[in-house]
Amino acid sequence: MKYSIITLFPNLINSYVNESIIKRAIQKERIEIEIIDLRDHTNYSHNQVDDYQFGGGKGMVLMVEPVVNAIENCWTNESLIVLTSPQGKTWNQNLAKKLSKEYKHIIIICGHYEGFDERILDYVDMELSIGDYVLTGGELASLVFIDSITRLIDGVIQSESHQNDSFENNLLDHPVYTKPVNFRNKSVPEVLLSGHHANIKKFRQEGRIINTFNKRPDLLKENKLCKEDLEILNKLKNRKEE
Repeated sequence: MKYSIITLFPNLINSYVNESIIKRAIQKERIEIEIIDLRDHTNYSHNQVDDYQFGGGKGMVLMVEPVVNAIENCWTNESLIVLTSPQGKTWNQNLAKKLSKEYKHIIIICGHYEGFDERILDYVDMELSIGDYVLTGGELASLVFIDSITRLIDGVIQSESHQNDSFENNLLDHPVYTKPVNFRNKSVPEVLLSGHHANIKKFRQEGRIINTFNKRPDLLKENKLCKEDLEILNKLKNRKEE
């Protein structure tokens, strides 16, 4: 997978991708990250890439020409062009999985200021948002996309590490524990220390149902739950009604 990130602040991207799992994925040659400074692709003096909006209004708007120049400099037939925008489709785990499997090259345009020239959308395949709020720039959003996609690419992390992630199968992850066994009179559940794999698996699946019911009941889809999971869910519902 190759990412091309079009940004006004390349150092913000650099500081993150040179750490942790992303750095290791680059070293393993599972991903490639190209950071494109938007100011290198403007034809205006003083490296200008934004201006006041026609019709009046506060805030600076990204100009169409330098953005399109930057896109055309890195685009291939395999490219998906994404624009970070609060008006875009909200990012989720299913989108991360889709993009990790279906595309070899993702170009991400980091939106900025009051917005962007509407004509930029003529060159964009997808607008994406990380939530219903506004950031000063799209760099943080672009890093969220890269991180969540990259960890799903084969060979980046062990597949077992993300198969039970939160939002897999519309459930949150189960509670996890490590040393010490006892901390201030709160102990690790005995079943996790038993070595009985079947019981541990059952305990963890029950934990996923309980976590989702308590924290994100909107995710629960009863038609996607097996008989055993439905029994756990019904017990939780009955307990809540008591």
